[in-house]
Amino acid sequence: MNAPQDQPRIIPIRSAYELPEPVVRDELVRTGRGTAMGELLRRYWHPVGLASDAADTPRQIRVLGEDLILFRAGNGEVGLLHPRCAHRGTSLLYGKVEDDGIRCCYHGWKFGPGGQCLDQPCEPDGGSRVGRMLQPAYPVAERYGLVWAYMGPPDRQPVLPRFEPFENLEAGEFLEADDQSIGGGGPVIVDCNWFQHYENVVDPWHVMVLHGSFSGVQFTDAMLRAPTIRFDATPRGVKVTSLRTLDDGSIFRRVTEACVPTWRVVPNPRVGRYARVESLGFVLPIDDTHFRIYTVARVRTPGELTGFRSRQGGKLWSELSADEHRRFPGDYEAQKSQGDITWHSHENLATSDRGIVLLRRLLAQQVKAVAEGGDPVGVGFDPGDDLVCFEAGNFHDPRPVDAGG
Repeated sequence: MNAPQDQPRIIPIRSAYELPEPVVRDELVRTGRGTAMGELLRRYWHPVGLASDAADTPRQIRVLGEDLILFRAGNGEVGLLHPRCAHRGTSLLYGKVEDDGIRCCYHGWKFGPGGQCLDQPCEPDGGSRVGRMLQPAYPVAERYGLVWAYMGPPDRQPVLPRFEPFENLEAGEFLEADDQSIGGGGPVIVDCNWFQHYENVVDPWHVMVLHGSFSGVQFTDAMLRAPTIRFDATPRGVKVTSLRTLDDGSIFRRVTEACVPTWRVVPNPRVGRYARVESLGFVLPIDDTHFRIYTVARVRTPGELTGFRSRQGGKLWSELSADEHRRFPGDYEAQKSQGDITWHSHENLATSDRGIVLLRRLLAQQVKAVAEGGDPVGVGFDPGDDLVCFEAGNFHDPRPVDAGG
């Protein structure tokens, strides 16, 4: 007997009702102290502010899930201290910066940039524990217009790296630093997990779809041509080599790298000139659901670095209306809509995701190395071995070469 005509047809589907509970790969995304990834990330130096952020007004910052106080004493030294005063716990955010340190507002205990107690004015003779009492602090250094911090085990502190693209400037070039999350495609403080963005560095296939269609055409014609892509593991990360054939038969070769711990080594997608990579982005996990990107670049004119920001529908992200965000999604919309932390158990990775597989595998290996008491890749302890070089850049090959060329 035929089914009544008013009954809905039953067709095979995968019912959302049957979806299992999501599972997150915590070892890759959680950054707090004591977590697997948090302990890995704490073995490296991270930028925690622009050099100008360290000033005579205390600034509260959040890094890897920890709240800290950043300041610059009158003598020019930068301090990064735990916020709770070692005396009674009052926040040093309300302290007063002096020539040689910061003074707590409650009872006046003063601490130097390295955390040493310098004065206890309410105690007899200025305090018996002056010089012995220590406020918890982290080592800091300044380089390339940024303040860097090391937040890991004191006995495993590596040297602060120098980066070859910034050490060998061409005539007329100088360095600019930016804290506005260039490359994030959204707000300055991006409100989703840092790893969802970091993986995007080794996902070249989204350029044609997201940036070449949905976002409006954001880059040059050459970037929108279908590439031949090769993924390679490197000693420090994952390298993506994309080859695009130009009209004259020559090859546009673009090399991008994601390097441990959180470095974006991404050449300018507008391809104004063929050259080695001119900027580096440093993804800073603020906590598990927020991050920002610090960027340093070689430039020739002041303000040139801000021009690296992507446009969607001809507008900057902050200029789009709610409807335009829906019609012109970019990196932020694609990554944030995965959730504050994506559901790894619900993914179905394909061949185009090889770069992501390599990156996750590398980081999982480094997490294991640290957990077993070893040192992760890329950390160095010899001051003479602090220079880091990259293969990344936009290059023009007159004759066709294979993907490894």
